Amino acid sequence: MKKTLAVLSLSALLAACAAPSPQPGEMEIRRGVIEQITAVQIQTDHQPGVGAILGGAAGIGIGSLIGAGTGRDVAMVAGAIAGGLVGNEVQKKHDQPIAGQQIIVRMSNGVLVSVTQPVNPALRQGQRVYIEGNGNSARVVPQ
Repeated sequence: MKKTLAVLSLSALLAACAAPSPQPGEMEIRRGVIEQITAVQIQTDHQPGVGAILGGAAGIGIGSLIGAGTGRDVAMVAGAIAGGLVGNEVQKKHDQPIAGQQIIVRMSNGVLVSVTQPVNPALRQGQRVYIEGNGNSARVVPQ
């Protein structure tokens, strides 16, 4: 019983010392100075094949409106193939990489942080900046 009580007390003490995590709607903001900016290409985050699947489904729907019996079945298959090809080509046109920047920021505590984001022409080396957010949603903005 004493051992269990000691473990629970230690757990409660450690939990009380933990830093609170940001709440929904809150954003972590850090400060630093830009050390380096490198031009990069950012790939889009679209899933490959989605255009073909949606196009094929639309083709089946349109093909089902044509004819009856075997002719209708043929129209649905042809619509699925044509829709898949068209949907794939449309997605390829929209999945082109966009111009971006890899920005290395030296934080106030000396730690280097790298953020990759779309080009922001207002940023330059040596500038004081904020880093808003963290992970994939982090963005560097002028101070």
